[in-house]
Amino acid sequence: MSVLTLWIDADAAPREVKEIVFRAALRLEIPAVLVANTRMQTPANNPFVTAVRVGGGPDVADDHIAEEASGGDLAVTADIPLASRLVEKGVTTLDPRGEVYTEANIGERLSVRDFMQSLRDSGVETGGPKPWSQKDKQAFANALDRTLTRMLPRA
Repeated sequence: MSVLTLWIDADAAPREVKEIVFRAALRLEIPAVLVANTRMQTPANNPFVTAVRVGGGPDVADDHIAEEASGGDLAVTADIPLASRLVEKGVTTLDPRGEVYTEANIGERLSVRDFMQSLRDSGVETGGPKPWSQKDKQAFANALDRTLTRMLPRA
């Protein structure tokens, strides 16, 4: 029986992030759960990957992950409020660019996110995040590998 579940906030996760997670789940034989409010395709011949389709609406997928994930699990999300909820529960949390959210950095990330949201709400054009790149893909793959190596018991 596995000691952790890999949770993916799948609505906005880049396809390459999901593919990296699928390969890790198969290689390490750990469950990976895609959570989205749209239908998600799971890979053929990989019994470790499942998908949960939640109802539409804001934050429904986030709420599902926050309720179901537990300490010792690993989650992947770019959603900073969700990351904050998960870190508070003891869930190791990565963003799709390979950054690990921690108790030490999540407060700052939330503050910056809220500040940028207030700028957008007041009509300031903020431009949004830069496009996800090959460099981001490599950083995520490396961070996922390091994190899983640290989290999984040695055989």
